[in-house]
Parts: sequence; C-alpha cells; structure tokens
Amino acid sequence: MKIVIGSDHAGYRLKASVVEYVESLGHEVIDVGSHDDTPVDFPDIAKQMAGKVTSGEAARGLMVCGTGVGASIAANKIRGIRAAVCHDIHSAHQCVEHDDVNVMCIGAQIVGPWLANDLIKAYLEAEFSTSEEFRRRVEKLHAMENDG
Repeated sequence: MKIVIGSDHAGYRLKASVVEYVESLGHEVIDVGSHDDTPVDFPDIAKQMAGKVTSGEAARGLMVCGTGVGASIAANKIRGIRAAVCHDIHSAHQCVEHDDVNVMCIGAQIVGPWLANDLIKAYLEAEFSTSEEFRRRVEKLHAMENDG
C-alpha cells in the first residue's frame, strides 16, 4: 500500500521513526514534510497530505503533530477525507473498520515511537467492514459533506 506521511515541526522527530516503521512493513511512503524542526503551519502540510489521498496517489495518510488534533481538524476540511486522532489501539483499527477513516493523526507529545508503531500497525491492517450498518453510516457522512 502507498502511504502519505506528513508532520509539522512538533511531529518531525517522531515522523522519522514512523516513516522507517511503515517502510519496514513493506509499504511505500510519500513524505510531504516537514523535513526539519523549523516551525511550519500544520494546515499546509495536512493539505498536501490529504491531496495525495483524495487524488488516489496514496491509499491512506498519516499525520504527526503535537497532539494530532490540529492535523485532524485541517485534514477533515478536505472533501473526501475522514481523519481521526488515535492514541489507543482500539480506535486505530475501529476507525477504519466502522468509519472508513483514511487519515490517522497522532500526537508526538502524547505517544512515543513504540506506541506509534502499534497504532500504525492496527490502522494499516484494518479494513472497512462489509456490514450494511457501517456502510450506510459512511454514506450519510458523504451526503453531509456534499450538502455542506
């Protein structure tokens, strides 16, 4: 799977280990920055990351910022993106299984590299449920997005 990964300056250091781990799982990585710890605006990176997902260039996205919250807010502004902040294993897989999340956001000030790896593994291994109830709900999300 091709995965796009982005971070702001607060997530830069953790992003390096995230990229390495995702590649070790056999996935191809598109790194949209940040490429150092110079302050950047997370919405700019989130927009680049989300664009790779919505264009189909990447199957899923990962964003790393201080808390994951700002990145999630920014990514969710892009039509076609369903981003979630995940700091526990259950949320990391269930957000995909039940809500068809295509961008996971994690906070570098909240989790360390080991937990980040566990979250990423759960997220990337998860598949959207074939259950009618979850598909119906995600269709309602699409309708809400299109209605404004």
